[in-house]
Amino acid sequence: MKTRLMFALLVLNALPATAEIVVVTNPANQATRMLPEQVSQFFLGGSTIFTPLDHSKDAAIRKEFYEKVIKKTPAQVEAIWAKASFSGKGTAPKEFPNDAAIKKAVAAEPSALAYIDKASVDSTVKVLLVVP
Repeated sequence: MKTRLMFALLVLNALPATAEIVVVTNPANQATRMLPEQVSQFFLGGSTIFTPLDHSKDAAIRKEFYEKVIKKTPAQVEAIWAKASFSGKGTAPKEFPNDAAIKKAVAAEPSALAYIDKASVDSTVKVLLVVP
């Protein structure tokens, strides 16, 4: 019994913790908050007021963000952007390998809109939404 309990605890500790995701922009941006529906609109090309920045295709945070905020799978989002690109109506958000690279890009672009792990937030970004 003790062995099973120890094994269960080891397995639970080995599972990756889900990140608390926040949507961020440049601190100079006038926006102060955003609804998930608005974020979705920008990440699907429905508006060009913001410049969305994305994590790389293999990032776990990307899948979680798409499912929780965009309400679509990564494959569905890729299909939307492929169609937009093919028809000349837009290009997919630029991808970055990690939160640090995204924060650097957000700091350089006042209209940037991105998502990162809440633990990565610092003075180089302004939080607009904590993902429910």
